[in-house]
Amino acid sequence: MIIVIDFGSQYNQLIARRVREQKVYCQIEPPDIDIERLKALNPEGVILSGGPASIYEKDSPKTSSEIFELGVPVLGICYGMQFMVHELGGIVSRSEKREYGFARLQIKKQDELFSGIGKTTQCWMSHGDAITGLPEGFKTTASTENTPMAAAADDARKLFGLQFHPEVEHTPDGKQMIKNFLFNVCGCSPEWTMRAFASEAVAEIREAVGNRQVILGLSGGVDSSVTARLIHEAVGDQLTCIFVDNGLLRHNEGARLKKLFAQHLKMNIDYVDASQSFLDALKGVTDPEQKRKIIGKIFMDVFEQEAAKIKNAEFLAQGTLYPDIIESQSAFGGPTSIIKSHHNVGGLPEKMRLKLIEPLKFLFKDEVRKLGETLDLPEELVWRQPFPGPGLAIRVIGEVTEKRLAVLRKADAILLGEIKEAGYYRQLWQSFTVLLPVKSVGVMGDRRTYENIAAIRAVTSVDAMTADWAKLPHDLLGRISNRIINEVEGVNRVVYDISSKPPSTIEWE
Repeated sequence: MIIVIDFGSQYNQLIARRVREQKVYCQIEPPDIDIERLKALNPEGVILSGGPASIYEKDSPKTSSEIFELGVPVLGICYGMQFMVHELGGIVSRSEKREYGFARLQIKKQDELFSGIGKTTQCWMSHGDAITGLPEGFKTTASTENTPMAAAADDARKLFGLQFHPEVEHTPDGKQMIKNFLFNVCGCSPEWTMRAFASEAVAEIREAVGNRQVILGLSGGVDSSVTARLIHEAVGDQLTCIFVDNGLLRHNEGARLKKLFAQHLKMNIDYVDASQSFLDALKGVTDPEQKRKIIGKIFMDVFEQEAAKIKNAEFLAQGTLYPDIIESQSAFGGPTSIIKSHHNVGGLPEKMRLKLIEPLKFLFKDEVRKLGETLDLPEELVWRQPFPGPGLAIRVIGEVTEKRLAVLRKADAILLGEIKEAGYYRQLWQSFTVLLPVKSVGVMGDRRTYENIAAIRAVTSVDAMTADWAKLPHDLLGRISNRIINEVEGVNRVVYDISSKPPSTIEWE
């Protein structure tokens, strides 16, 4: 295990990804982690992440200096290096010139961290402070034009610092540096695989649950399906899955999912059609957060009613992932900006008094897909594109009505059909249609029309933390647009969303 201490960098999850890519387990912990807990985790090494703060700010994040006395290697990245240097008696000063972006790294010493890397390489800088004095025992191992101490090491204590970010793609040799830290410095073994994860998770679930009952809200997405499969492997018929049809699913999706569940998830599944309750409550509502809250409340009301029918139920399972936690709240309870609320993050009504089981909460989406394949789930479930909990309610911008949902379903079915036919479905993170609350003038059959606008959204991503708009072929976009306008009554214009995340989010609401 490698522990990453989270100092608030936007790249923290990327550090974890880089470690896991080498088949080494990695866990992110807050700076205030108790040193005894850290010892109990028994890591092979520790990585101190970057962060936006200055080491001299009043409330800058800090962790226990005992971390340098654990006898395990420590790698400090950017702010993490500055913290290390400052705590061990070195000097960190405000830079005369802030360094951000590409820089040419001159490697002065081919130590264990830089093994197999040439004397010069490119790196990505993002800092306003600089190290001007090293602690006793440290030596400079690399520099850039603006940063004389861009890397340093105390070989005797296995302490390393990098002022740049090795985890980002802009540092082409960064993956090798992290690999060197894991294997050359920490002595890790590449043994963490999804099969190993599954075996360990099944054992932990079985021990925690014992002979009691577990409830899971099954949505048909890869997250809940993999969670269901994993828990069923552990406790069998002690698991009951509740599938709530909220009336906000895509074209024929409810029937298709029921068929898939029956064929491949041979477990206790309770199907509930509550669509009218959701649609009635959404009448006249246009605010996206209000939509989410209404849908979340009704879902929990229906879920509670069904859960109450299950005797001795003590656990609620959820397919929560790392990005869910990050976007909804700080993973560790710290201050953060809530981008949008997630229906499966934020706790349970007290009256349910169920204990949470979230076996995927430290996994990224691509890892969940690999786990699904390991558990022999069908391709259609494993590679199903993410679909939001509030469903089409947040893709119908403005008021949600049966009529507007019908228009969106038809347009969306055409989009997904063409995307699959062209072989792009698995290449895209998400592809969907949004119905806008504005109309435009058009001409159809020599007659003036004044109809709805449909927006197409297709993005590429690895884990939804960042995303880029997909450069789909123009002829494919043209075919999709032509079919939607000709086949979907009520739409006379189609637009393509070419916004990336950030600054935009993937969903419109």
